Amino acid sequence: MHSDDVIAVLATFPHTRLIEANGDTFAVHDPDHDLERRPRQGWATVVRSDVNDTASDLGRPGVYRLNIGLPTRRFRELFPEPEDHDPTALDVLFPHPVYASYHWVSVLNPEATWPLALALLLDAHAFAERKYRNASSRSSTAARPQPPTVGPDPTADRDG
Repeated sequence: MHSDDVIAVLATFPHTRLIEANGDTFAVHDPDHDLERRPRQGWATVVRSDVNDTASDLGRPGVYRLNIGLPTRRFRELFPEPEDHDPTALDVLFPHPVYASYHWVSVLNPEATWPLALALLLDAHAFAERKYRNASSRSSTAARPQPPTVGPDPTADRDG
């Protein structure tokens, strides 16, 4: 599967904005089209160069890395115990070489792993939507005026 094909799939996810930088593509959940005012973390990336890290040797012709940000539980299902992975191996799912502690996974040039990668993209997008809804809910709750506290006046003289 070519990197452009993966990017075309990312573009089909609802409310996804694709941002290109240094030849890499970042998929960001942006339903309000206000990314410039309220930056958010992407939920998937297609990286074609070693600009950000050299772990996967992306300078090889035609090699790219699909990175996917997952909920903790899903990441732990895939990688319950820390173990060594070859971040240069093609078509093998592995914890992201830099962002595994943030529950990101990677695969170079997915082919046989594409069905799993697509399922993980669905999980990552749903997670991005959930984080967005939770953040929106918190900000709308914080913006509402709070009712006054009912109870004894803490400044009143207790001895009468």
